[in-house]
Amino acid sequence: MTRVSRRAALLGAVGCVCGVAGCTDRSPRTAARSSATTPAVAVSPSPRASHRAGLPRTTPWRPTSAEVTPAAKLRAVRLVEAVGAWRPGESGTAAARSRVAALHLGPALVGQAGPLLPKADAAALQVIDAQYGGILTDSASVLVVCRQWTRSADRVRAGGTTVDVRLVRTASGWTVTSLHPARPGAAVSPVPSRVRGILSDPRIELPPAARADLRSGQVHDSVLAAMLRLARTYRMSVSVVRSGHPLDVFGTRRPSDHPRGRAFDVWRIDGHPVVDPGTSRTLIERFMRDAAAAGSYNVGGPLRPSGGATANQFFSDATHHDHVHIGFRT
Repeated sequence: MTRVSRRAALLGAVGCVCGVAGCTDRSPRTAARSSATTPAVAVSPSPRASHRAGLPRTTPWRPTSAEVTPAAKLRAVRLVEAVGAWRPGESGTAAARSRVAALHLGPALVGQAGPLLPKADAAALQVIDAQYGGILTDSASVLVVCRQWTRSADRVRAGGTTVDVRLVRTASGWTVTSLHPARPGAAVSPVPSRVRGILSDPRIELPPAARADLRSGQVHDSVLAAMLRLARTYRMSVSVVRSGHPLDVFGTRRPSDHPRGRAFDVWRIDGHPVVDPGTSRTLIERFMRDAAAAGSYNVGGPLRPSGGATANQFFSDATHHDHVHIGFRT
């Protein structure tokens, strides 16, 4: 796999690491970025969307009571929704800066929006999921996974991205310090047969950035094989594969497996969100054990199964209370 060399500048944070090679990092490093299409998975966007002719009706994402720090997620999501959705006559950087300022956040963040702010007459945005890339006492990475539709003249295009939103906690609450949208790279041709199988599998739900990651040819075969194997037993909603994820395990300088194309995260299993306390712990544990059996050396989630091939094969922490991380060495 090709290492992602880009390092995004980020305000450092103080805290402890929760995970082995999972999804956590307080350093300035952030993974590759993106755009693509995915099957509809309604879980969020802007209330204004219903007034946009020709664009899908969307709904605002809201955290559940089970979130570790719901205020951090909500702050990140509202910013992404404000930047990535607009009515006719409200396109462009200046209008986006005004929307961000209305949230009492720095308008300069718009300059980091990248694919979240394409040229279009109007746009609608639906957040699929918001999961932690890392959560410490006073800093966080929230990965906002979204679909976006843009309209120019009479043409509507479907796309989307995943944004690694970095936040710090201040005396007045959580504030956003930087945005890092996914950029997975161009698709290879021809698309490998195993990738085609995953993209067409109705039991594997993939958001735009993840689909583009697979098409880029930068996802390791071990990940592809595990996805197909798990899909024989479960319906999986994938949140993040390679791009749009921190480069380092949050709070450390230890490289994450995600940007190297050696990991994927699942936020929903058989239609049940991992974060939902009503989701069967037995289902989650069985899924984690099956992920390990599929070759993962590092499986993290809201619980830590006993046993494992190695002492650290399973782990659990605050970051992974809302998804299952499945990582591979090669």
